[in-house]
Amino acid sequence: MTLHADALATLRDWSAPDAAQEALRARFVAHLEGVGDGMWRSSYPDHITAGALVIDSAGERVLLNLHRKARRWFAFGGHAEPGDPTLAEVAAREAREESGIADLRLVAAPAQLDVHPVPFCDPRGEVRHLDVRYVAIAPPTAREVVSDESLDVRWWPVDALPELEPGMVDLVGIARSLVD
Repeated sequence: MTLHADALATLRDWSAPDAAQEALRARFVAHLEGVGDGMWRSSYPDHITAGALVIDSAGERVLLNLHRKARRWFAFGGHAEPGDPTLAEVAAREAREESGIADLRLVAAPAQLDVHPVPFCDPRGEVRHLDVRYVAIAPPTAREVVSDESLDVRWWPVDALPELEPGMVDLVGIARSLVD
């Protein structure tokens, strides 16, 4: 199965928790059904991306990165790369690379969908990431490392988060509900 086929199957099978997420799910599916390169940056202006919010095993802290280009705190994520076998592996790889934590445990199903413009990727401001967000649980011994894509990587208590976009705040709540 190709990455495109896996992403399409994943999104077709995903049960959205509410009407807004269902509308995004339908948009993402239609995108992949209509655009053969919909997983890649060559798909302009929209393309699928994936990432993961890293939460500690107690559900008390989340690891965020101060994105180098956006200069805002986000979960980890980004573009598919050749050789990525599944949408979930895109998210897991991005979280491992950007957090420096090799032994994250990815929750198998997507947690949230989000569409956001990426003005720092396109001077015209037309590029949009159709972002499939997962949750990754860090082991108690996890030690983060700042990657080249981040200005900082920091653990934040879930009740004392930095200024985040509303979707990120919602994702923190979802992540807390998924911690065993």
